Amino acid sequence: MELQQFQQHILKGIPSVLPQPKTYESTINHAPKRKDILNGEEKKLAIQNALRYFEPQHHAVLAKEFAEELKTYGRIYMYRFRPDYKIFARPINEYPHQSIQAAAIMHMLSNNLDYAVAQHPHELITYGGNGSVFQNWAQYLLTMQYLAIMTDEQTLVLYSGHPMGLFPSHKDAPRVVVTNGMMIPNYSKPDDWEKFNALGVTQYGQMTAGSFMYIGPQGIVHGTCITVMNAARKVSKSEEDRIGKLFVTCGLGGMSGAQPKAAKIAGLVSVTAEINPKAVHTRHSQGWVDEVFDNLDLLIPRIKTAQANKESVSLAYQGNVVDLWERIVKEDIKVDVGSDQTSLHNPWAGGYYPVGLSLEESNQMMAENPDQFKEEVQKTLVRHANAVNTLTAKNMYFFDYGNAFLLEAGRAGADIYKTEKALKGGHVGATFRYNSYVQDILGPMCFDYGFGPFRWVCTSANENDLRKTDEIALAVLEEIYKTAPQEIKPQ
Repeated sequence: MELQQFQQHILKGIPSVLPQPKTYESTINHAPKRKDILNGEEKKLAIQNALRYFEPQHHAVLAKEFAEELKTYGRIYMYRFRPDYKIFARPINEYPHQSIQAAAIMHMLSNNLDYAVAQHPHELITYGGNGSVFQNWAQYLLTMQYLAIMTDEQTLVLYSGHPMGLFPSHKDAPRVVVTNGMMIPNYSKPDDWEKFNALGVTQYGQMTAGSFMYIGPQGIVHGTCITVMNAARKVSKSEEDRIGKLFVTCGLGGMSGAQPKAAKIAGLVSVTAEINPKAVHTRHSQGWVDEVFDNLDLLIPRIKTAQANKESVSLAYQGNVVDLWERIVKEDIKVDVGSDQTSLHNPWAGGYYPVGLSLEESNQMMAENPDQFKEEVQKTLVRHANAVNTLTAKNMYFFDYGNAFLLEAGRAGADIYKTEKALKGGHVGATFRYNSYVQDILGPMCFDYGFGPFRWVCTSANENDLRKTDEIALAVLEEIYKTAPQEIKPQ
């Protein structure tokens, strides 16, 4: 599509003539079907909420279509309105705009939905299984149109993806004000959020999906690298001894996809489990993973060889992480560092999968029998924690990567508390036996000294501009290093 055509599509917003329905593309990594959580009246309300974006003459056609989407997927995504142009972070001057700030926001927003970045791009989900940029494609089209026509004296207000309109403001005001997932924590449950999301009135924007600031593996690789490297330093006698240490973890999705690359930079042997073959393929094709295995009989000897040769190599296991952990225990393999980056903030809707079931079987159970799915997940979490406990008793260093693994394992009744007995449902005020990565690594080894991961955005999308910023950063760091105290020089 030519640039001028692209710009015209943006300025058009929601088309006045209905586009042809889109074919469901099976090659794309799609969100799992959400459970049927609305009653009959609520389903009517969800369809009414979706129709508010369209002229009345289209309601008869779209109401039927949206009802079918709600039945099939548990959400109304409005697939018909997914644009035909490729979505990616274009140079900001390619976006039609009256405000360069608004163009930069379009650049960031588009990055969140790039096929190479987004976890479920057709469902507008960037990462974490439910981290949404928008709830549906009408919201995307309207927001892009608003950003294209707004001036530096206007502010766009978004409520969980829904554009509430352009409001008069001033040049020093924010161009966009965003809020997502407005639920009251102490008075709501996960099912409450699922219901309001299905109704089309709220979305979980995570920290950076719904605020258009997602950095993905390419942005988090520095923070992951210093985390993994310093974790290995905690069990190493020297920098030379650190090379070739074994790091075992899980997750090749969004942020977690940085783990194998970061571990390789840190000089480690890494094994990362991931149950979704499409996520594995993405990270392998992008060069973030060196070798992929779906057979533990082949993977285990490869791990032993890599350890013996002190290789810096990233291995992926396409399968359930608990199968991997339990096989490592059985083979009595020495693991130096362990962690987990499954999306356990979202344990019942695709963030964590039970052992013994295929991805397809799990997704079916998740939608059709959510109570049994939850039970299977909790059984798996107990086995997961047991394997980790066995290896930490043999001097593996394990850290929580801020993904709610310890929280959900505790709720499942796993033995992850420092106290002798863990009550099912969790201990009020109890202390976990494993520390978090901020508490144990980034805090005392980096943040306390004013050092941490760096990230910036090159909105020109020009490789030469990005290279210049890298050179500036390197020069600054080299200057700091000259007078840095010894305790932070290794960073």
